[in-house]
Amino acid sequence: MNRRELLQAGAAALSAGLAGFPFGWAAGADTPRRRLLMFTRSQGFEHSVVKRGKKGELSLAERLVTGLAQKHGFDVLCTKDGREFLPETIAKYDAFLFETTGDLTRDGGDGQPPMPPEGKKALLKAVEEGKGFVGSHCASDTFHSPGDRNRNQDRDKMDPYIAMLGGEFIVHGAQQKAWMRVIDPKFPGAEGLKDFALHEEWYALKNFAPDLHVILAEDNEGMKGAMYQRPNFPATWARRHGKGRVFYTSMGHREDVWESQVFQNLLLGGLNWAFGNVRAEVTPNLKDVTPKSAQLGEKK
Repeated sequence: MNRRELLQAGAAALSAGLAGFPFGWAAGADTPRRRLLMFTRSQGFEHSVVKRGKKGELSLAERLVTGLAQKHGFDVLCTKDGREFLPETIAKYDAFLFETTGDLTRDGGDGQPPMPPEGKKALLKAVEEGKGFVGSHCASDTFHSPGDRNRNQDRDKMDPYIAMLGGEFIVHGAQQKAWMRVIDPKFPGAEGLKDFALHEEWYALKNFAPDLHVILAEDNEGMKGAMYQRPNFPATWARRHGKGRVFYTSMGHREDVWESQVFQNLLLGGLNWAFGNVRAEVTPNLKDVTPKSAQLGEKK
């Protein structure tokens, strides 16, 4: 099957899974206008969806989020400048959206200014005290925990950012189709969503927070690559972090994924929940729906 056929097959699967799906989901008109900081600095590998143009034009992901903001009534600042993360600066935002890589307090990668060490602490404190956080794809490939990357760490030994996010990237194999099993079709942005297959760069993940509320689980049956030879594990989730709200999805590598309605609806739903615009039941269900998620595959 060539790339065009794969895309057509993926689109057909999405259409089948989205029967009755409420496109255009958003918060009510009476909710206050929120402010979002979208941060896409890459201290490690820079994904094409967040790579800006030669003259600084916004990346595809930034343009799409800006469009969602204009359509659904919130404000967004898109930046790669880590100096935005100071206590007095981040206080003006209601939520943060990350598609980032590496240790953001260090130089390197895309060459953008790093986040000051106190900025990382300020971010985590802000979320714990009630701000929202949304992570897409490589947000889990950011601020790694020390130790063997292919082992789960004790929670008190994890990087505090990973502990906040609720999971951590290990490795990925070749891009391929995988099934997303819908665990919570009532979560904002997932109403009516059915199981769907999607061609994507799928992450193998570890260090799951025990209080995750799993929204989508990755079904690894038939996938190629030793890292995927493991029981189903969370791929999209929500959790409370102190008073804050955290939403993460492992989707978001490919341009066509960002452009898809299913991804945008899930992202919009996660943002509105993280903003506090809508309520959702996020009772921990990790042990019930992905009971063997701590079992890992091999690196290669």
